[in-house]
Amino acid sequence: MKNFRKRWFPRILKRILIVLLVLGLLLVEFATYTVRQSFPQESGTIQLPQLKAEVTVQRDKWGIPHIYAANSHDLFMAQGYIHAQDRFWQMDFWRHIGSGRLSEMFGSSQVDTDRYLRTMGWARVAQQEIQEINAEMKAYLEAYSDGVNAYLKEHQGNALSLEYTVLKFLNPGYKPEPWQILHSLTWGKVMAYDLGTNFQSEVERAILLKTLIPTQVEELYPPYPQDLPAILPEFQKGKTGEDENYDETQFTAFGIEEVIESITKPMIALEQLIGPTGIGIGSNNWVISGELTDTGKPILANDPHLGVQIPSIWYEVGLHCVSKSAECPYNVTGFSFAGMIGVIIGHSDRIAWGVTNVLSDVMDLYIEKINPKNPNQYEVNGKWVDMKLVQETIQVAGNQPIVQTVRYTRHGPILSDVSPNLKKFQPKPLEIPQNYAVALRWTALEPSKLGYAIPQINRAQNWQEFRTAASNYDVPAQNLVYADVDGNIGYQMPGKFPIRAKGNGRYPVPGWTDEYEWQGYIDFEKLPKSFNPSQGYIATANNLVMRKYPYLITTDWVYGYRAQRIVEMISQKTEPISLEDVQQIQGDDRNLNAQTLVPLLQSITVDTPRSQAAQKLLQDWNLQLGMTSSAAALFEVFWKHLLADTFHDQLPERYFPNGGDRWYAVVANLVKQPNSSWWDNRNTPKVENRDEILRQSFTKAVDELEGIQSKDPKNWNWGKLHTVTFRNATLGKSGVAPIEGLFNRGAFATAGNGETVNANRWRANKSFEVTDIPSLRMIVDLGNLDNSVAIHTPGQSGHAFHTHYNDMVDSWRNIEYHQMLSQPKNVTDNTAATLKLIPKL
Repeated sequence: MKNFRKRWFPRILKRILIVLLVLGLLLVEFATYTVRQSFPQESGTIQLPQLKAEVTVQRDKWGIPHIYAANSHDLFMAQGYIHAQDRFWQMDFWRHIGSGRLSEMFGSSQVDTDRYLRTMGWARVAQQEIQEINAEMKAYLEAYSDGVNAYLKEHQGNALSLEYTVLKFLNPGYKPEPWQILHSLTWGKVMAYDLGTNFQSEVERAILLKTLIPTQVEELYPPYPQDLPAILPEFQKGKTGEDENYDETQFTAFGIEEVIESITKPMIALEQLIGPTGIGIGSNNWVISGELTDTGKPILANDPHLGVQIPSIWYEVGLHCVSKSAECPYNVTGFSFAGMIGVIIGHSDRIAWGVTNVLSDVMDLYIEKINPKNPNQYEVNGKWVDMKLVQETIQVAGNQPIVQTVRYTRHGPILSDVSPNLKKFQPKPLEIPQNYAVALRWTALEPSKLGYAIPQINRAQNWQEFRTAASNYDVPAQNLVYADVDGNIGYQMPGKFPIRAKGNGRYPVPGWTDEYEWQGYIDFEKLPKSFNPSQGYIATANNLVMRKYPYLITTDWVYGYRAQRIVEMISQKTEPISLEDVQQIQGDDRNLNAQTLVPLLQSITVDTPRSQAAQKLLQDWNLQLGMTSSAAALFEVFWKHLLADTFHDQLPERYFPNGGDRWYAVVANLVKQPNSSWWDNRNTPKVENRDEILRQSFTKAVDELEGIQSKDPKNWNWGKLHTVTFRNATLGKSGVAPIEGLFNRGAFATAGNGETVNANRWRANKSFEVTDIPSLRMIVDLGNLDNSVAIHTPGQSGHAFHTHYNDMVDSWRNIEYHQMLSQPKNVTDNTAATLKLIPKL
């Protein structure tokens, strides 16, 4: 019997191992098939209904497609098809944000976010735009939709994207609906919100007045520094619009902070999906005249800063009419949004352009008096007026629909209706309404012409045509820089900027009179612009546009530290500027905050050998926040502690300092006041001063770095602290580690911070992890367009495990680029795959 067991046991074990191996191989094969099922066809031939002629799609080694079509219809239809091939999950998700329909995909967890989005009413505004759209634009958007839907007709579920495989377990009945023009137009609303929301600053100031006096609040929002640059420095003297009408009714001093504060809750929920918004989200662009370059022609650079995400928010593409004509006038290369036609940032065969956010104040909160006998009436100049009521039905996966009534006043939707747990206000002195609500007026809640601007810019041939196109670039307002092959450079600020009867938009204002009403918008011809300025360059970084301007754009400019560094590096060049020089500017990590604080840190006395050794790191530091820099790690950790030790005792946790440019300016002012009350920690009996807080924060930084990295200061490393993880905006934040592991990529070491030119932002009130990045970098050589270079991150593809899902990350973080192909021969010479789209007979 023993011999029998001895003979058979190894055989049984062997068979079990073989079975397990086969099962394992089958599982791997099944997983590979499931993952690869959604990968797009990149070569061969595909027949498409409604296509008029053959279209060629040539992809390079990075997966970047160049689309060649004989007519505009086919060009934009093919763009829709290719976008859907690579990014449909992203497109599907963003259109559900734009229409407030996330609950249809993800169930009851998104109901509150949908209620907020339905109250905003972006889809209703987009429907108005569709009614007003001209025939050309409608044809373009219909062609794009036809392309997306041609792809959807042949691909569903797993064949669309791996995310749908996972979603099937959460929401088995979900099936993507056909693409509509509406879905392309709502992306502009989402981006306007992402780049705007200055009302968050309005809310913050209002809440801070609950515990601080007005002068303290204003110290936390200092005016734009006189020693930092304006975009158009030739206009330097005189008052600005922001100097006017400074005094405003500050309601929160009298009890409405409960409503104002509650508005922040759905805002935070939406930020979890689309990333941080508004103030702090910046960009850089600049253009240099050929008089200063080594080619004798302009060089234009752009790097927009947006929230970290995967897939990339950008999709690089070339759109080429085989033969340019009035019907098909496009020959453009650059960066698009999956879901929208055309190229948002890039160059044609004639011009190049780049964008940065103006951060304009185009949102105002109005306190409305509500009729105590009728909650659907509000007061206007002493009379009760009926609100507009809109019924919304929210479909919820796995649950019953929810019916919501959105109330509108003359100013816009009542945001306080979607804020939970509002506490009733008890009136105090002054005429504050017993029954009130908070309404939002915002330029993006009116029909926009942004959709027109994109194709018009793409086909513009000169400065005049570019400005005509820019006049439609109304929401969100941007700083546009321009260059052309003839050697011209220019700047135009387009957008809708309200002219207020009174006030400057810094605080909520009364809505029951006409005292604070908008009187109209600044005429486009009066908006700031510049053409071939004498200094030979134009640089923008969300900073003050000009010091002499009669109208209010905003009081919340980005404070100009990135702009200062860009201007320094351009103006200090003694030799003609090359493309390599511009690459160095885009990758610059010099911290101008350290320029202010390091001399103070070197002057304080520290009394332990550990702190003294750390202090020596700062002696020869070049102030660059390099990935491997020990001094950079020390300074940034110190900065976190300095902000906490100075401000946490006096501010609500929600508004602890994030460490961005505004706090640079706040602290730069405070260090000149060694005994300011801000330095004192109210939680201790002692009265602290500046140097004591500096010493305390420095000691804490040394302690923290010794604890998390090394006892030896030379081994401290900024990049190991300051990492970026690219997270899928939906399933990548599910909280289920195996699912997150499918879609997320990282962590990767990075350099810089939010206020270096290489702007990899971290938030001092959260962690050192990067939250916002230069989402793309582009440098265009107008002397030879094929010398132009670009990079975005993490990659072209939206399909997890695809070669191009995150293959650009290392190039991006090391400030490396790929060639920005445009000329047909160069495209062909670098083609890795060719796809033919042909009419389906």
